Amino acid sequence: MKWMCLVLALFFLVVSVEAQTPRYKVYSAPFPQLGGDGAEPSIGVNGTTGKVLFQSGLETLRVTFDDATSPAQTTWVITPTLLTSLFSLDPVLFTDKATNRTFVSQLDGGCSLTEYTDNDGASWNLSIGCGVPAGLDHQSIGGGPYTAQAPQHSAYPNSVFYCSQNLVTAVCSRSDDGGFTFGLGVPVYTLLQCGGRHGRVKAAPNGIVYLPNSACGLVQGLAVSENNGSTWTVRTIPGSTKGQSDPSIGIGSNGRLYFGYQNGDGRARVAVSTDQGKTWIYNVDVGASLGIMNSVFPAMVAGDDGRAAFAFLGTTTAGDYQKSSFTGTWHLYISTTFNGGKTWTTVNTTAPDPVQFGSINIQDGVQPAGRRITANMATSLVDRGDRNLLDFIDIAVDKLGRVLVAYADGCVDACASAPSSSQSRSARAAIARQSGGKRLYAAYDPVEPAKPAAPLLSGKRETSGVVLNWSQPDNGGSSITKYKIYRRTGTTSYALYKTLKANSYVDTAISNSVTYYYRVSALNSKGEGPQSNEVGF
Repeated sequence: MKWMCLVLALFFLVVSVEAQTPRYKVYSAPFPQLGGDGAEPSIGVNGTTGKVLFQSGLETLRVTFDDATSPAQTTWVITPTLLTSLFSLDPVLFTDKATNRTFVSQLDGGCSLTEYTDNDGASWNLSIGCGVPAGLDHQSIGGGPYTAQAPQHSAYPNSVFYCSQNLVTAVCSRSDDGGFTFGLGVPVYTLLQCGGRHGRVKAAPNGIVYLPNSACGLVQGLAVSENNGSTWTVRTIPGSTKGQSDPSIGIGSNGRLYFGYQNGDGRARVAVSTDQGKTWIYNVDVGASLGIMNSVFPAMVAGDDGRAAFAFLGTTTAGDYQKSSFTGTWHLYISTTFNGGKTWTTVNTTAPDPVQFGSINIQDGVQPAGRRITANMATSLVDRGDRNLLDFIDIAVDKLGRVLVAYADGCVDACASAPSSSQSRSARAAIARQSGGKRLYAAYDPVEPAKPAAPLLSGKRETSGVVLNWSQPDNGGSSITKYKIYRRTGTTSYALYKTLKANSYVDTAISNSVTYYYRVSALNSKGEGPQSNEVGF
């Protein structure tokens, strides 16, 4: 009897863990129409409309998700920017989640071409672009609330910061009119404190501003401003070693700081601070449970104070990942904490399709062959070499606490099924979006296990019959056991037609003179989920 109780307890524990672990669906831009140059992507979410802006290269794309099915049906359109589709040395996008204003910036030497939108890219307003002085490279835009000692500012409620770097230092300037103009640039650190290149600037709910850096002496660190960017203090992360990818920070609702980084040994780690980086209470190798030996492109976001998500590209292959002889298989991993950074759950969001096979070159100053610089220069979509992914990916959280990660897919077409024999070296725009599991805002956690979501159904009519295919929808936290196919003709009602385990079917029992309509549903331990979209042939 005790043995049976133990088995049952273990079963329910496994089901509970499966239901709580975040799950993701991947969405690719409609290549070749859009998204061919997805390297160095940024992502922002409008908390009011739910629209997503995805920026990379010279494209700023608006993505709409229709969650009636799983995966969601998506619409990708290019937004009519004014100047930021003309020239780029470095692209970056930032959405102020308090106001839903989105900024797009394209580096132009000593400043940037910058514009902002308040309507998801339907129209844009030009910005001066930066303060003076400004650095020549690697710009970042961020912002948020002011501290209690707020300077005089316009009707726009938040500060906007523009930070950029020279070879040996970084400079940040602040806008007090919603990003139209910027004040004087303030040096953030010196050569004796940190290396020149930094990550993305972010502001906490209490107005404290952070700028992370992968090389502050022999360790990693961040510059901190507690007075709205007037002065900055460098604080370091004990136990870290300087890395090659830009670190990233996430800031919880009460200011808990999460520092996600690639350590000097290549491992993906997150350190946590509750006192603005003065001391650190955790420093966890989040990829250890999956045997991840190398990582690049850290991207960090937080929601509730005790919840955060960390995205990165990782591989279980050890060694120098920048050598051309490296043979690792890379995937997009997302690691999540629900207890303030003490423990992390890491999932492979792109398996079995790799994001890259072989080496990833992240060396500064090396541009891939065919890198788009102006609108009149062609972009090579294949055979770009191992610098194809450039320097970073990005992460965001929507108003319902779902995590979204923007990345470039460097292994497509034949490479996706046989990466070791066919390397695409592409950079196609893609988004991994949370479909289930616990979220970064506890108030929106779904009750799970639950019934599966509706599949996304497609098909075509051939001489052999009607060929139906449907996605595996989000399973609601319980494994899908079977699918039901419903069929109708003319004005008749749907009737159950077939029950099967596969997610495809060829209907040969048809008449050439009749149009048939279909829907599909999924079943798990909680029952039958809603029906899919309708297709007719």
